[in-house]
Amino acid sequence: MIVDIALYRDGARVELDGCTADLEPVRRRADQPGDFVWVGLHQPTTEELTEVAATFDLHPLAVEDAVKAHQRPKLERYDESLFLVLKTLWYIDEHDAVETGEISLFVGHDFVVSVRHGQGSELQSARRRLEANGAVLTHGPSAVVYAVCDTVVDGYTEVVKSLETDVDEVEAAVFSDLRTKPSERIYTLKREIAEVRRAVMPLRDPMDRFASGQVPGMDPETTPFFRDVADHVARAAEAVDALDSLLSSAFDAHVAQISVQQNDDMRKISAGAALVVVPTLIAGVYGMNFEHMPELKWSFGYPFALALMTAAASGLYVLFKRSGWL
Repeated sequence: MIVDIALYRDGARVELDGCTADLEPVRRRADQPGDFVWVGLHQPTTEELTEVAATFDLHPLAVEDAVKAHQRPKLERYDESLFLVLKTLWYIDEHDAVETGEISLFVGHDFVVSVRHGQGSELQSARRRLEANGAVLTHGPSAVVYAVCDTVVDGYTEVVKSLETDVDEVEAAVFSDLRTKPSERIYTLKREIAEVRRAVMPLRDPMDRFASGQVPGMDPETTPFFRDVADHVARAAEAVDALDSLLSSAFDAHVAQISVQQNDDMRKISAGAALVVVPTLIAGVYGMNFEHMPELKWSFGYPFALALMTAAASGLYVLFKRSGWL
C-alpha cells in the first residue's frame, strides 16, 4: 500500500528512525515551520486509504474519488486542503494503444498524500529529482505538486511523439502506390487520440490556475514552475488537435484514393474488354456462312481477317496507352 513516507525540512529529507508504518509519529515530527510529510500510496484499498485519511483529516468525498480511480482531471478544494486528479498515459507501440492510469494528490499546508493507480508515471523518479533539488523542495507541498504534474505532463509529451510517428506512417500508407488498407489503423489511432484528449484537455484549467497564482495555499514563488508545465500541457493539447485533424484528412484522402483506384480499374477493364470485343466482332462477321459475301472465295481471306484483328487490337492498345487507360 504505502510506497514511501518522507519528512522534509529546509529542502532536505529527514531520516526517520525505526518503523514508518505508523503515520501519526511521522506527522508529529513535522513540528517546525516549513516541515511537511509526503506519503506515497499505490492502489490502496478503501480501508487502507481511510486509515491514511484519518491521520491527515482528508475529506471523505475526495477519498472516495481516489479509491475509485475513474475520475476526470480536476482540481477541488476541501476545507484547508486541495484535491488534484491527474491522468497518466503511456504508449504501447506494438498495438497502437494508449494505456491510462491515475494519480490523486491530497495537498495540505504540511502534507502531501499521493495515490497512484496503474503502471504509468511512477513517482519514485520524481521524488528523487525533487530531493536532489533543495532549492525547489524548500517551497514545500507546492514543490511536490509541481514535480508530480511535471512528470505526468512529460509522459503526455512522449505519448504524443509516438502518436506523431504512427500518424506519419498512416499518411505514407494512404499516399503509397501499394494497395494498403489503412482505414482500420486510422480508426484505432483516432480512438487512442480521444483517450489522450480526455487526459490532456481537462488539465489545462488547473494548470492555468496554478500558473496564475489563483490557487489558495500554493506558494506564489512556484508559479514560474507551473507556467512551464501549463505551456507543455497547451502544446500537448494543440498536438492532439492537429493529429486528430490529420487523421480525419488522411481518412478522407484514403476514401478519395479508393475512388480513384476504382476508376483506374474500371478504365483498365473497359480497355481490356475493347481489345477483345473488336477482334470478336471481326471474327463474327467473317464467320457468317452466307453464300454471297465479299471475299468469300478469296484465298487470302483468312490471313486478312487475322491481320485486321491484330491491327485493330494494336491500334486500340496504342490509343488506350496514350490516354492512360492501360
